Amino acid sequence: MIYTVTFNPALDYTARLGTFKLGEINRTLSGSISVGGKGINVSRMLSILGHENVAMGFAAGFTGEEIVRIVKASGFGCDFIMVEEGLSRINVKLMMESETEINGRGPVVEDKHIHKLEVMLEKLTEGDVLILAGSVPPSVSLSVYGRILSSVASKGVLTVVDAEGGLLTKSLEYKPFLIKPNIKELSGLFKNAAIADKDTAVVYARLLRELGARNILTSMAGDGAVLLTECGHVIKCAAPKGAVVSSVGAGDAMTAGFIAGWLQTKDYEYALRLGIAAGSASAFSKNGLDKADVDKMMFNAVLEE
Repeated sequence: MIYTVTFNPALDYTARLGTFKLGEINRTLSGSISVGGKGINVSRMLSILGHENVAMGFAAGFTGEEIVRIVKASGFGCDFIMVEEGLSRINVKLMMESETEINGRGPVVEDKHIHKLEVMLEKLTEGDVLILAGSVPPSVSLSVYGRILSSVASKGVLTVVDAEGGLLTKSLEYKPFLIKPNIKELSGLFKNAAIADKDTAVVYARLLRELGARNILTSMAGDGAVLLTECGHVIKCAAPKGAVVSSVGAGDAMTAGFIAGWLQTKDYEYALRLGIAAGSASAFSKNGLDKADVDKMMFNAVLEE
């Protein structure tokens, strides 16, 4: 079974505007509400690709109750822990010529809640997959992902971390199977180093491998992605061309696609192509998304020399 963990899920309010003027009343052209959070986004794409999974994490207040309600109706498992203090986030995404996000802080997740999650994860066994994705509320230590990886280290679980900054680096000593920084996140790990192409991304990915990461998948938006495997191989893939409707969740879809591809074939090249296809299909989608959309993108997810 695949389990995703989202510490800080949200209700995402996406508003499309023609213009935006600070300090004035701005009216939307359209708007929608959906459940956000990197782990939940991964679960959603895994479900589209036909992989059963369970979304786990923390929720609070009326917003948390709505998140749980929507997740339960989404076609994959849901096992969230309700916490007492605060509210699950409402994130605002302003869609114009560019995307602007205003993200909330999230509820107070205490040590007792994290311990409850650890108890729930005791059921994981060899062959299961655990994906830790996204940020954590301010009340939670940046070492928490490492703590959770440590608790499953002896179980033979395939682990994935999709996070940034200290939350990611503090997990590397526990040797996650996969990490998936985007190019901006990779740059931020190295004092905002200039990373303009896949070859430069590989240079910094090698440094992360020295710190413990086994496979490093760096997403590069319209330029595709590059994978540095635990064997030291470099695999590059171009991104299909298309009109981007929204990049929100595309990186999470890539994570899901890669893991789905790996579980199906144990082939890095296929996994990378499926990751690119899933991320592109998510970014190009206008009215819903299904497996046929991902399959179409596979034809244009071409490996590079």
